[in-house]
Amino acid sequence: MEQQTDILNEWRESAKYWTKHNATIRTMFAQLTRALIERAGIHEGQSVLDVAGGTGEPSLTIAEVVGPGGSVTCTDAVSEMVETARSEASRRGISNVQFQQCSADSLPFPDNSFDVVVSRLGAMFFLDSHAAMREMLRVAKPGGVLAFAVWHKSELNPFCYVITNVIDQHIAPTEPGPDAPSAFRFAEPGKLANVMRQAGAVDVEESVVKFDIAAPISPLEFWTMRSQTSDTLRQKLTQLSEDEQSQITSEIEQAVQEFFPANQMKFPAQMIIATGKKLN
Repeated sequence: MEQQTDILNEWRESAKYWTKHNATIRTMFAQLTRALIERAGIHEGQSVLDVAGGTGEPSLTIAEVVGPGGSVTCTDAVSEMVETARSEASRRGISNVQFQQCSADSLPFPDNSFDVVVSRLGAMFFLDSHAAMREMLRVAKPGGVLAFAVWHKSELNPFCYVITNVIDQHIAPTEPGPDAPSAFRFAEPGKLANVMRQAGAVDVEESVVKFDIAAPISPLEFWTMRSQTSDTLRQKLTQLSEDEQSQITSEIEQAVQEFFPANQMKFPAQMIIATGKKLN
């Protein structure tokens, strides 16, 4: 319980920064959202649950796909994230989305409620991934689809490792446990699929999605966003003096130059998408 409280507090602190950079983050992962929708087979008229939907994606994009005859329920454990998602839906005039604050391992929905359950870059952070997977299967309809997008290995994603390489020169790195909530918890192929099978999912498959994390921002804007939205980075930076922080900013701006053609961000990325079904 104490660990869960600590994690939620970290995300609450991060929420204001995710809200601040919401438009950029939506653009960055738009290709991943499309791939997730495609792999999940989401189509018009379906009911979809988005678990750990953060500030509203992929929920709002999915809402456009399922249309007025379908519905999306966007959930997140952090109320500040849910409120940002609700505001964004209102701003964009999207009305077929409902919002609910709840954690993945305690979903307040009846059995057999949704055609599809998805989570984009959220499953890595579930405190108890097995309990969460059982809950998501419970609320899926018989034959319903579960689909999850997670980070592939760090060394395949310069969006992550370029920063890590610089920070590690200034602060001794700390490695999370293999099953601790962290970005690369399911980076090893087959690991998330095994959790799904153990929970009871059938027809489980994994595939690698390659795309560009791209947005019209500069290296400095990239670092500002990353250093604000990551609780881990914020904590590490507070250990350093202003001069050391300025030095890191300069080093990162230099290190990412190759990924900013025409001064706009374009990182090659690899993610894993795992899909499965609830037994009929």
